[in-house]
Amino acid sequence: MSETLPLSGLYVLVTRPAHQATYLVNKIKEMGGNPVLLPVLEISDTKDPQSLLKAIDRLAEFDLAIFVSPNAVDKAMRLIQASRTLPPNLKIAVVGEGSANKLRQYGVNDIIVPTHRHDSEALLEMAELQQVLNKHIIIFRGNKGRRLLGDTLVQRGARLEYIECYRRDKPKTDTSLLLNHWSNNALHAVTITSSEGLHNLFDMAGKVGQQLLKETPLFTAHERIAHVAKELGLTNVHVTAAGDDGLVQGLLEHFLSIRNQT
Repeated sequence: MSETLPLSGLYVLVTRPAHQATYLVNKIKEMGGNPVLLPVLEISDTKDPQSLLKAIDRLAEFDLAIFVSPNAVDKAMRLIQASRTLPPNLKIAVVGEGSANKLRQYGVNDIIVPTHRHDSEALLEMAELQQVLNKHIIIFRGNKGRRLLGDTLVQRGARLEYIECYRRDKPKTDTSLLLNHWSNNALHAVTITSSEGLHNLFDMAGKVGQQLLKETPLFTAHERIAHVAKELGLTNVHVTAAGDDGLVQGLLEHFLSIRNQT
């Protein structure tokens, strides 16, 4: 029966951090594919927990709290709920639906979240972030985060604080076995969910892997990541609908099209 499934016989590289990869891995398996897990981001606690804890103590000072990712939600909300309740007048915003779903797991349901795209640009287009003159805003994020969101809010007159609540680093992973399989045509697609992760994958793969990466279909839900991929010399780049479901749908459409051509 597995031969009839749309991704049967195909190996798909999944690059999400290990603790966030389960859903995508299972969806690929459901479609008959073989997920190959290679996390290209390692998530760890911030090296400066005191700044995070002090910010949590001062939450009532802020008008708006923005969580830039599910990791930011997890790392911050666990500490927030361990020490206090969310101030009733504090508005909550997130960049994407993944972060919104994570907040709902913590019992937060009144969330400002863009629906048409999941990025900083889409959040900045929302009405709630247009009039922020003299508003006190806190952004919970990882290290080395994009500055577009904060810089734009400052330009609009907000008083802004960044708080690092987790770290993203490049894993120290031996990729030799993966590259061996890849060289023998045992890897048919790559999924990527962040620009930083794509740069890490490019570095981790080395010269041989970089050439293989340029020849392998790459799937991402973000135009910005696709742009980075093309800057790195990748030409077989596919932009899908948002989220893991969007990535899977993109995989299905691509390989169905190929099979219909043969």
